[in-house]
Amino acid sequence: MHEEIFLPSTYAAGVPYAAFRKLRAESPVAWIPEPAVGLWPPGTGYWAVFSHADVKHVLRSPDLFSSHLGATQIRDPDTPEDLDFVRAMMLNQDPPSHSRLRRIVAAAFTPRAVRALEETIETRARTLIASAVGHDTDFVELAADLPVWTLAHIMGVPETDRRLLYDWASRVIGYQDDEYADLSTTTSMSPMAREATRRKPSTTHPDGRPVNPRSAAALADMFAYAHALAAVKKKRPTDDIMSRMLEGGLTGHEFENMFFLFAVAGNETLRNGIPGGLLTLLDHPAELARLRADPSLLPSAVEEMLRFWPPVMDFRRTATTDLTLSDRPIRAGQKVVVYHASANRDETVFPDPDRFDITRAPNDHVSFGFGPHYCLGAHLARTQMRALFRALLPHPVERTGTPVRLASNFQNGLKHLPVRLTPTP
Repeated sequence: MHEEIFLPSTYAAGVPYAAFRKLRAESPVAWIPEPAVGLWPPGTGYWAVFSHADVKHVLRSPDLFSSHLGATQIRDPDTPEDLDFVRAMMLNQDPPSHSRLRRIVAAAFTPRAVRALEETIETRARTLIASAVGHDTDFVELAADLPVWTLAHIMGVPETDRRLLYDWASRVIGYQDDEYADLSTTTSMSPMAREATRRKPSTTHPDGRPVNPRSAAALADMFAYAHALAAVKKKRPTDDIMSRMLEGGLTGHEFENMFFLFAVAGNETLRNGIPGGLLTLLDHPAELARLRADPSLLPSAVEEMLRFWPPVMDFRRTATTDLTLSDRPIRAGQKVVVYHASANRDETVFPDPDRFDITRAPNDHVSFGFGPHYCLGAHLARTQMRALFRALLPHPVERTGTPVRLASNFQNGLKHLPVRLTPTP
């Protein structure tokens, strides 16, 4: 029962908002089984949390719902060693350890730091849109360039190597989708990148079982590159995130996981959120026309895009003690998965939640999380979204093909969005 909530194939056809609505009304905390998916074995099952209030309660209570005990993905790490490794990631820490890691890199994401990047981001966004005007283009591919380029800029990754960030994110985030699982789009690389990519591991064990894409074994090439780039930064320190990491006293596993977090989460959220935002506008032409007529609505429009198309649909926690949530008895050690995608359509918080309204206010969506793990890069992400849509709005846009969704129960993603941008009349 309810296994469709877990299955990646469900999301390839669309987020099951009708099922979420029914569950919020009848069982806002429900037990979800984890059947086998292809070669991936079945899991233990988990408690899914669907209401806005309960999602916020879980996210702000790390003493009751830990990010560290079992990490933050629905799928359990394959081995105790894999779990120990991913626990070193900031995302998979609870305060105070999480707070220590966050402080090391937080200065790069303050509003003041992001403002210093705004003109650079705006220029890049205008260049990207200008390159597509008058041509048929896959907007997913076009939009992916901005977060990858921005991330490479703030991490100090050479221009020749930035597509590696795209490919690594595809491998980690899109492992449930055959098209994404082994993407390789990098055409030019520095010598240190070429050396690192020689260490790219197999995606399967000798017995045919898939290698967990979030394990140290699956990311050997990424970590080889991270250490090579670190060696360069140690010789020539600069004011970028890599240099902050090296100066912050991270352990070896903490450094690797911090690089992993920025290389993947730092671009994948926007890679899905920006195309999802455009598709939402195209599906609501009156709202698109309204926004084009009054671009000053862009900030609230971006918030509504994020509510309506949350790039990350869920995150996992682990109960630290026996407790009750919405009358459901949860035992210590059980998985608890909060569904941002459901919370963002909660009718007790958002009147007429299935209506897309670019002036919606207030808009208390949880697409960037809540509590101590609120997304460190949220301000930077909003800046990039506004920049790309600001450059796009003057140009009429039409779909030239069928959008294709990502098969993932984690990322609310598009693989393809064929469009044509025409010159401004």
